[in-house]
Amino acid sequence: MKEDRQPVVKPDPRRNEFLARLEPDDFDALMLVGKVVNFKLHKRVLLQDEQVDAVYFPLTCMFSMLVTTQNEPQLEMATIGKEGLVGGWESLQTQPSMGLNLIQIPGLAVRIYAKDFREVSKSRPAVEKLINQHLYALMRQILYGAGCNRLHSMEERCARWMLMTHDRAGEDTFPMTQEFLSSMLGVRRATVNVATGMLRKAGFIGYVRGRITVLDRAGLESASCGCYAAIGRVYSTAISGSKKQ
Repeated sequence: MKEDRQPVVKPDPRRNEFLARLEPDDFDALMLVGKVVNFKLHKRVLLQDEQVDAVYFPLTCMFSMLVTTQNEPQLEMATIGKEGLVGGWESLQTQPSMGLNLIQIPGLAVRIYAKDFREVSKSRPAVEKLINQHLYALMRQILYGAGCNRLHSMEERCARWMLMTHDRAGEDTFPMTQEFLSSMLGVRRATVNVATGMLRKAGFIGYVRGRITVLDRAGLESASCGCYAAIGRVYSTAISGSKKQ
């Protein structure tokens, strides 16, 4: 008797919201030179100040964009998931990567080599326009993050980070160690332990063996500062053009 085999389900590139907004002709042109790749946790994809060799459209993974100066710890400036792309603007402008792009949530992405991406995008104004809109939203995310780091409590900052990661993960449980989170937020691990402990005590999150589980989404939103909602509005209006009510 033949064994039953489960059908292989190919990931839909339109899971990436940037690709999903493209007209069919533009989408097809990019997919002709695109390939779905799988990333492991903490994989270094694009290195700060080095040439961008490919552009990535996250499907189920999430990138953290980090910056660092010589002999200084890394600091997270932004996260990019299924709403956007990584390396697109730098590729079009033939500029080095603005930061170190590290895989924060493992998973799938569409990869297009930089040369192919430039050749397709330069002849398609709608693609260039959408890249510029995404760059604007990314810069606003960085600005909000900088202000948040200066003005808001560690508990609020942790809640914001977890909400943004939850949005991109597509599931309630995702990997995160307190050591890594302290590196992302640029603070001592003991400070992060206190903040995450407060969120756990409130019943908003669970934390077991390097994995966070969002238990109470509404509660976590109440613990966050207004930066989380503000960043969401920027992406909604700048890229999709529809305002959140």
